[in-house]
Formats: sequence, C-alpha cells, structure tokens
Amino acid sequence: MPCTQGHAAATDTRELFTERDPGIEKLLSTMSLSDKVGQMLIAHCPAEYSGSDDRTVAELSSLISSGKIGGVMFLKGNTRDAAILSNRFQLLAPYPLLFSADMEKGLAMRLEGATEFSPSMAVSATDDPSLAYRMATVIAEEARALGILHSYGPSTDLNLNPDNPIINTRSYGDRIDQTVTMSTAFIDGLQDNGIMATVKHFPGHGDVTVDSHVALPVLDKDRRTLEATELRPFKAAIDHGVMSVMIGHLAVPGLTGSLRPATLSWRVVTGLLRQELGFTGLVITDALNMKALYENHTLEEISVLAVEAGNDLLLFSPDPGLTHTTIVKAVRNGRIPVQRIDDAVRRILVAKKWLGLERKSIVNLDRLSASIGIDPHQELARMISERALTVVRDRGPYLPLQGKASQNPLHVVLEDKNHSNSGEEFEQKMKHSFGAPTIRIGQKATDAAYRNALQRARNASAVVLTTYVEVLSGSKALSLNENQQAFVRRLDSELPSGTPLIMISFGTPYLIRHFPEIPTYLCTYGSSPLSEDAVVKALLGSLRPKGRLPVSLRTSAE
Repeated sequence: MPCTQGHAAATDTRELFTERDPGIEKLLSTMSLSDKVGQMLIAHCPAEYSGSDDRTVAELSSLISSGKIGGVMFLKGNTRDAAILSNRFQLLAPYPLLFSADMEKGLAMRLEGATEFSPSMAVSATDDPSLAYRMATVIAEEARALGILHSYGPSTDLNLNPDNPIINTRSYGDRIDQTVTMSTAFIDGLQDNGIMATVKHFPGHGDVTVDSHVALPVLDKDRRTLEATELRPFKAAIDHGVMSVMIGHLAVPGLTGSLRPATLSWRVVTGLLRQELGFTGLVITDALNMKALYENHTLEEISVLAVEAGNDLLLFSPDPGLTHTTIVKAVRNGRIPVQRIDDAVRRILVAKKWLGLERKSIVNLDRLSASIGIDPHQELARMISERALTVVRDRGPYLPLQGKASQNPLHVVLEDKNHSNSGEEFEQKMKHSFGAPTIRIGQKATDAAYRNALQRARNASAVVLTTYVEVLSGSKALSLNENQQAFVRRLDSELPSGTPLIMISFGTPYLIRHFPEIPTYLCTYGSSPLSEDAVVKALLGSLRPKGRLPVSLRTSAE
C-alpha cells in the first residue's frame, strides 16, 4: 500500500524493490515473454475520444488487449475523455495498466478541466516547501480520480544555463539546497497520497542550450563537476525514497566517453544510477519519439539499446508494436538476457502493487466533478501564484500604479510567437482595471508599427510591457528578436522623465538580462490567468509581491 506518513518514503521504497514478494514471483513465472515485454512499454494516447470509430483508440486497444502494452501516458485532452479511456483500456488489458501523465504543473498541463498550477520555479519563488507539498497533494487527488497513478515529475534539473530552451521555469531554480527541499516536498506530496513520483531528467538537463525534442544536447562536464552540481538533487531524491527516475536524452561524454545519449548508455543507467547511486526503483526513458535519439539510430536499435542500458519502462515509442516485436526478437536470439527482462518486470509489478493495481481499478465518472478543479484546489493555485510574484527591481519606485501614472497607461504585448493569442485575457484585465489600450508588437512588426507604438507610449501616463516567453517543446530560443529588443531600449530612452516603464514577464525571468536599463521588472514564471490576476493586483496596490528569485540573473545591472 502507499505510504501515508510524510517523509516516511525513504526506507519504505528501498525495501519495497529489494524484498521478494511471493505473489509477484508466482505471477512473473506464469507470464509469457510477450506479456513481460508488454509490461515494459508505456504507449501514448491523446485524452480525446470520438467514439467507436476512433482509429487511434482502436489501434491502441488492439495492442492493449493482446498484452503488448503495460501502461498508457495521456497527452492533450480533457478529464472526462481521459476517464472514459482509462476504463475502456483497463477492461481490455490482461494485466492492470499503469496510467501516467506529465503533471509538473498539475493535470491541466494535459487535461482541460483540471487545476492549473504555476511552474516549479514559481513554487520555489514562494520559498515555502509546504506549498510544494500541498500542490502535489492536490495533483495526486485529481490524478487518482482519473486512474492516473504515475507522475512524470518533479524536475530536479538545476537550471544552470539561462538560455536553456526546454527546462528553464520547469526547474526549481539553480540552487542545489532549494531544489532538494522543494523537490522532496513535492515527492512526498505525491507518494504520501498514492502517486508514484519521477525525478528527471537524469543525470541533469539544466545546463544545455539544445532542446532534446529537436536535437541531441551535450552536457560537457567532467565527473567531478557533475557530482558537485547536477547529480546532487538526484542523489537526494533517491536517498529520500523517490520511486522512479527518468533518463534524459542528452550526451554526457564526461560519464560515457562518447556522444551516446544517456538513455541508451549502460554506464549512465546501470553503472551510475543503479550501481553507484544505489537506486532500486523504476527507471523510465524520456519519450522515445524525440529527435535527439534518431541522429544515429533507428527505432529498432533504440528499443534494444534502451533495454540493454537498464531502463525498465520505455515511454512513448512512435511505434509500440514494432518496439515490442524488436525486444522479443532480441531476447529470443540471445542478445538481451531473459534475466534483464525479469528484473525490469519484477520492479514494474512491485510498483503496481504499491499503487493498488493488483486488481483493475475502474474510474467513477460520477465523482469527477467532486475531485477535479474544485474551489479549494483553485484557491491553492491562486495562493501560489500570488506568493510567487517577484519584483526583480523597482527603481522608481513605480509600483503600484497610482495617481497620475494610473490615468492613461498603455499596455504593450511583445509577442515571441507567430499567430499568438498570448495576453488576450490580460489585455481585457488591463482595460477593465485601468482603461488601458493594448498594442501588440510581433516578431514581424513593421517600422510603421514601431513608430506608432513609440508615439503612443510618449503620450501615455505609464507603459506596461508584457512578455509571454515560456518553455515550449521544439523551441530553439527563449528571447525576443533584435527589433523587439531595440524597441524596448528606445522606450526607456525616449519616454518623458518620470513616466513609469514596467516590464512583466509571464514566463522566464531571464529576459531582464537583456534590458539592464528597465527600471521596474516583475516576473510570474508562468502565464496562467491566476498569475495575470496577481499582476493586476500588484499594479493596483492590493497585493504586495513577496516572491524571491530562485535563480541568478547574472547581469551587470544587478
């Protein structure tokens, strides 16, 4: 059964995966090789169901009913369809399925209708680990209501590179002790409430500049440096009792002596994680559809190498049927020992028993509205958003916007994506609270658009600049383009003396490194409506921001 006491997970988890369970050993002895390999595969499925003619669901149902899939990770969709699919798939499976999702910011990352929380860096900015624990407790409650029992979080990557395009605000920051404190609280909040936590992306994805969805990142550090930095939060989580570790798709030549991705490296997965750090729980790959793996390998090679490296669960193969066939063939021809498969499946069955999946679990559709997105959960999300709001600097001071400054402010949205609707809600909130008009400056704004914006800014009582530069899979940079940056600098130099210029980042805090001249800068770390509400309150003066930066901005102006 799941542990029920806070901070009781460590010894429980160590013993859990090392003691032999007679019931599990008996079950393992009755399973075919095909069944065993199936247990190791986690397929993907959008949480959307269009009915009996849904081709994606039909294809996955066939794999599940034949025992070639042991779990399902839900992608974008909604909570009700996720529940319907959870029940459908569970009833088809010969063995109970393990449902999972990426829930770093809550189920709302994937499923509409769930509670949306701020990203991990915002939670760190509150400097209150009890909020991390309470947030994870809410996530666990909502996930269990849908039959989702495995969370791919928290991220224990140290965001040591401000230009990291894929970790960034998903991390708890760049400080080891704070990352350890926050992540262990989050782990406890999940595992104390019956959800298996996963730390990622081992051995550390925070000091790279390439998104592994796009290409293979290289973490170019020697062993001593890794032990002093990246590895420390992972070791702390392992010692604390985290049940699952996800391997990142990045090359670490200081550990492997090559550019082989860590996911496919025996030295990283078995040599370092298992043997040196003593991790006894489940090891899972990052998604196997990511381009980082395919620079030198085919899916068949990736599937075999991932098992040989020591991974127990293979996540999101683009062709799970092919992966299953390939691994079975590799065992039968003697390349992969049967013992390697048995060891992995034994750990999977142990985890499923701990999660209460000895028997199939059916979701009660009538109870969803009582557990998901409810008012107490939303209130906690609001509290975290408000506590996280950080005033990086206010040289005026220009906060709050009161008196003459509040009479005729201008709101300018700096868009970093084409065809973006970022900030549309905040635009309405600025209009409602201050009567402020909004100008949008996109990546392809014309010279005329810039001239118009500058002229209107000169006539405004204050200028509020907002950006929505956030972590996005497949993105290559977290920044504004050169024209937009030049516009911001011109604003600072050309506004009448005493006119407040306030920049607000609804995303990464690192943008301010490019604008040391900006007098007032706030950061929310995320773009949820609750974060926007917190900013409006700060501008009005009804909220005094108390968030603290959990990263170093490394700018000469600080």
